[in-house]
Amino acid sequence: MSTTTATRRGQGRPESRSRRRVEPIFYFFLLPSLVLFTLAITVPGLVGIFFSFTDSIGIGDWEFAGLTNYIAIFSDPAILQSYLFTFGFSIVTVLVVNVIAFLLAVGLTSQIRMKTALRTIFVIPMVVSGIIIAYVFNFLFSNSLPSAGAAAGISWLETSLLANPDLAWIAIVVVTAWQAVPGALLIYIAGLVSIPGDVYEAAEIDGASKFQQLLKITAPLVAGYVVINIILGFKGFLNAYDIIVGLTNGGPGTSTRSIAMTVIAGFNGGDYAYQMANATIFFVVAVLISLLQLSLTRGRNTL
Repeated sequence: MSTTTATRRGQGRPESRSRRRVEPIFYFFLLPSLVLFTLAITVPGLVGIFFSFTDSIGIGDWEFAGLTNYIAIFSDPAILQSYLFTFGFSIVTVLVVNVIAFLLAVGLTSQIRMKTALRTIFVIPMVVSGIIIAYVFNFLFSNSLPSAGAAAGISWLETSLLANPDLAWIAIVVVTAWQAVPGALLIYIAGLVSIPGDVYEAAEIDGASKFQQLLKITAPLVAGYVVINIILGFKGFLNAYDIIVGLTNGGPGTSTRSIAMTVIAGFNGGDYAYQMANATIFFVVAVLISLLQLSLTRGRNTL
């Protein structure tokens, strides 16, 4: 009996292995995308990293400079300021976006009227171009808001926030959050609707209030979605560019210049190799954040 069973298992192994074999046609379909990605992303990236060790200005002759560019970056106050602003802006915006998106998601998944229409309205900012949003809010911050401040007698609102080096970042956070909230909102809605209703019914029977249900049931069960939103949001805000260009263009002075703006401004100003070193460091930071994301989400089956 055991011999027959072993024989059958032995006969079944080649069949199971053949099922796992990838058909060559799949590689054929993968090849065009792989070639395009290599030519458009990988090769330019490797070329850029190579030139970060030179004194190239983007054209003409160049010589190897070793680690000179990298050493100079860590003592450049303009570069350090851009990193400080970008990380500070990203942290604050992540907090604002996730708090607002979570509260909206709780409201839009509760028993209210027209919640489908409201969900559609709240998602609209996500599909509008960032530069268009920035120009619209630029007009509001530069004209409408100062006029309202003057009419209401609020002195600090009579001048544009965008012209104040100490407050301009607040306007950038507001506009960025306005566009980013819908994406986080959709993720939170997906998490909230996946929670079984029986859990809330049992909590109500035990006498738990709505606030207690929010803290003891909803928050723990959507923790995985919170992690996803925080990591994805932080990575996205590190690349902030178009909204800042449309609102302040890095000003007043360089108080709101992000890392991406610094890199692109350097390319246009002839600091190609220097800013490629800056971009390489930024790339390493992004990779580390991605690894952090993988370590935090590994083993989670929430999504």
